[in-house]
Amino acid sequence: MQTNQLIDILNRDLADEHAATLRYLVHSYFEGEDNEFGAPILSRAREEMWHMHWLGMVIGKLGGEPELVPAKYPFDPSNRGSILQSYIDYEENLVPHYNKEAEQVDDSHIKRVLEREAWESGIHAQKFRKMLDKLSTEDAKTLPGAEAELPEEFLNTLQQEVAAKYSNMLTHIRDSWVFQKQGISGWKLMDQAMEMMKQLAHFTEDVAENGLYPQLEVEEVERQTDLTAALSNKEETLKQSLARHEALQKQDETQKHKGFLLNLDLTIRQEAYQIAELQDMRKNK
Repeated sequence: MQTNQLIDILNRDLADEHAATLRYLVHSYFEGEDNEFGAPILSRAREEMWHMHWLGMVIGKLGGEPELVPAKYPFDPSNRGSILQSYIDYEENLVPHYNKEAEQVDDSHIKRVLEREAWESGIHAQKFRKMLDKLSTEDAKTLPGAEAELPEEFLNTLQQEVAAKYSNMLTHIRDSWVFQKQGISGWKLMDQAMEMMKQLAHFTEDVAENGLYPQLEVEEVERQTDLTAALSNKEETLKQSLARHEALQKQDETQKHKGFLLNLDLTIRQEAYQIAELQDMRKNK
């Protein structure tokens, strides 16, 4: 198989795993990650993130450009029962799909990655089946989610931050894969990306808990080929984000929500730390 053909195949897989990650994340946020439905679904979402990472690393190593637009995730949103059955079907279909791809690949590492994607997808299907079997008849007919309690204007602000943080996080992930051969910089960017995932959750959870679908849609993702330029742009983006969050921290509505305020303070401190790290990375490159 030609390298460009393999990259295309892996990018389609990456888009599928990206779709699964978002679907399970949003569902877990609607449920609330501390309840019997939300916690295991959130766990699946985190495992799908690893699936994305393995594929992205291979694509970057092969010299490819990672696909950052998620595929469509087909599911029946009628009720919890139909949603979980959709998850089972999706994961079960991935098992023969990945195994077939693995048979076509000669590289031993890539073959193992694809085989692991297959058997972990099978395990995901079994775990979703276990969840479905445990649902009571009454719960199976219900839907997750709640009505909005926060003011509309404040929720719109949170949605804007969800979109911005999601885009920034994807850029960090992309660059960690693409620049993995340029010393430790790639790993440092991945570390920042993982930190951004948690920052994203601080905004996304409040949006979903108020019954709104988070704006986890891909905006224009920067595709730099020069590491120095990429680091400089990331620094500027983070400075803009930090300034917005410091202003948000002072708003009267923000001050009313102590849990959110605490998470926002953590995000602000982390962003300041990340900016300093990026500055050092550029100096020491």
